[in-house]
Amino acid sequence: MGKTRLKSRRRQEQGSKLARIFIGILGTIGVIDTGSITIQRWGWISSISCPGGNEGCDKVLNSPWGTVFEFNGHAIPLSLIGFLSYFLIVFLSIIPFLPWLNRSSIELSRRAWWGLFIISNCMTIFSFVLMGIMIFKIEEICFFCIISALLSTSILTLTIIGGGWEERRDLIFRGLIISSIILLSSLIWSSYVDKDKSNLTSNLKGTAPIVSSKSSNSATELAEHLSQIGAVQYSAYWCPHCHDQKELFGKEASLKLTIVECAEDGKNSKSELCESKGITGFPSWEINGEIKSGVKSLNELAEWSNYKGSRNF
Repeated sequence: MGKTRLKSRRRQEQGSKLARIFIGILGTIGVIDTGSITIQRWGWISSISCPGGNEGCDKVLNSPWGTVFEFNGHAIPLSLIGFLSYFLIVFLSIIPFLPWLNRSSIELSRRAWWGLFIISNCMTIFSFVLMGIMIFKIEEICFFCIISALLSTSILTLTIIGGGWEERRDLIFRGLIISSIILLSSLIWSSYVDKDKSNLTSNLKGTAPIVSSKSSNSATELAEHLSQIGAVQYSAYWCPHCHDQKELFGKEASLKLTIVECAEDGKNSKSELCESKGITGFPSWEINGEIKSGVKSLNELAEWSNYKGSRNF
């Protein structure tokens, strides 16, 4: 009798394998969702189709809240954090199916359930904060972001139902602590980004923020060279990375660039031209008949455009 109860308890601690299968499937969808956004933001693929219109997704994903930080001139998108989280969820979900896992490793399985609970809990709370930012701050809808929020919520629900938890009080107590920490941290992060964004706001609707940095002589000469050879920067007034690109040139040099406004509600919009060129990421550069997305360093632009002048940028 005692041995039977012990075996039953061990099976319960492993939780539902069916729930893990569904979690693995949802996690895989999340990997594809966030991975597609990340590689598109990095310019590795030209475009991804967003149901409901690309402009809403572009505004959300290219907003200041869409980037964690900049490193060496390259943006680290928030979607990369989502990708890594979903990847870890998939890994944790397949632990019971690994060939070397046996009854002696039941503690590992139990810890995997806690890992799934903590990660999915954090993702769910953060997703709801992002939904609020999307609706009330950016005032646009992004299909991919909604999918990610639904996925993380579903994974959390399956984890709670299928985890085979012995003590629900511990689950509730830890869940409340984690949720409170993530909610507070998310709100602080959101407020910080919102404050930073307000410093770049233009007084005229549909107009890009004013460039404040001073241009070097080399940057001005490069801008003149780019204009002479017909190079074009495709931009959107609301895109923070487009502003970053102009700041690299500086105020004087950026005025010499040929910049095409792609946002439909932007001043002097040429959205049809951008659409015909297949522009989906901002900023995008067209030089010598080739189009590349993303913020480019001045040295990269100089190499690409065969600029022969001084490079004392």
